[in-house]
Amino acid sequence: MTVAVVLFTSDLRLHDHPPLHAALAAADEVVPLFVRDPGVRAAGFDAPNRSAFLADCLADLDASLRRRGGRLVVRTGPVVREVRALAAECRAFEVHMAAGVTGYAQRREERLREGLGDHGVALRVHDGVITAVGAGTVTPAGSDHYAVFTPYFRRWSRERLRDTCPTPRTVRVPEAVRGEPLPSRDGLSGVSPDLPSGGEKRGRERFSRWAREDLSGYEDHHDDLAGDATSRLSPYLHFGALSPVELVRRARAHGGPGADAFVRQLCWRDFHHQVLAARPAASARDYRTRHDRWRTGEEASEDIAAWREGRTGYPVVDAAMRQLRHQGWMHNRARLLAASFLAKTLYVDWRIGARHFLDLLVDGDIVNNQLNWQWVAGTGTDTRPHRVLNPVAQGRRFDPRGAYVRRWVPELRDVAGKHIHEPWRLPERERARLDYPGPLIDLADGLARFKHARGRD
Repeated sequence: MTVAVVLFTSDLRLHDHPPLHAALAAADEVVPLFVRDPGVRAAGFDAPNRSAFLADCLADLDASLRRRGGRLVVRTGPVVREVRALAAECRAFEVHMAAGVTGYAQRREERLREGLGDHGVALRVHDGVITAVGAGTVTPAGSDHYAVFTPYFRRWSRERLRDTCPTPRTVRVPEAVRGEPLPSRDGLSGVSPDLPSGGEKRGRERFSRWAREDLSGYEDHHDDLAGDATSRLSPYLHFGALSPVELVRRARAHGGPGADAFVRQLCWRDFHHQVLAARPAASARDYRTRHDRWRTGEEASEDIAAWREGRTGYPVVDAAMRQLRHQGWMHNRARLLAASFLAKTLYVDWRIGARHFLDLLVDGDIVNNQLNWQWVAGTGTDTRPHRVLNPVAQGRRFDPRGAYVRRWVPELRDVAGKHIHEPWRLPERERARLDYPGPLIDLADGLARFKHARGRD
């Protein structure tokens, strides 16, 4: 009786799962394994919102496996130690897993290959599991990755996607293999009140409903803050509860401008993965340095606190930060505005903002969070690194009636008309009745400071 192990990481699903499909084809029995790695906790990445969503995903995965005669085996400890011990315990001849791109994922793969190889166990790593196209598949002449999105998108769009894998009907797990109880979100503190439920089932239901109702209008409405027409699939993609390959295929089959715009956003995920795979240090260091001398520490502490708490005095920024705390999620346009305000207007180190986002975002991951922050800060792949987003102008454009602001900043609920994005321009008597702070900084002053810091006076 041959046995293979499937190590689940950021691919918590059964539909279109190449490592599981390959393991089932190669062995008589398969052990689906998830390791709770203390290294994740030590690095501060087990934020409450993601821990809760992860617990949902693991419970859903286990339930799906049990319907097919299997189960999920959970172990706690260093990944290499736990995988090697399990492989020895069940006499597995190979271990399958999805390829990752972060520095941690790359080191994990190296250590697993070495640790398993010492015991005669092969490690099989599969591309195109957490991305639609493998990170190193599409490269330009003379470089190991694309540094600009548009040429990458053109090449990526011509790439033939792999076929989706069928969902297994049966998964046979060795009877003697034992695991720990599944983690639960019960008892977790610090979870956002309106955090969504995780799991492949919920993710598939959400995509089907959204594709039916909103995909066609996505191109026209995805930046509408109040309309909330985005897919909200990012948490499910982050945990691999949905297959990017399947989403791209289904969107293309749907067709139309909305589907094309949605596929373009999925390509942005792949773009960032191929950048970080080639430059893993960009998770903490500038991809392209501008020699910034960011404001940090005590000099910027009050401004940082006001930004985190949603009391900058700029309504659309404050609405974004309050949505983040309440839902563990933030509209994509709002992320750009909040990040630009911190990095470009307050001139605070992008890493401080990225860390705060990672503390709260249910979809927060090193790849997209860090590289999107760098894009906004002008140290990443943006071809216009000095652009500054004006929160007043952006608020008027993407929340013209102020519905988004009024939802998340109730102090401004009764402010009518054009003043919703500039409440400081209200008549003095009306302004005095508001329990809302004045602007933290004059936008012109912030722009002048940023230009001076970048040597663009």
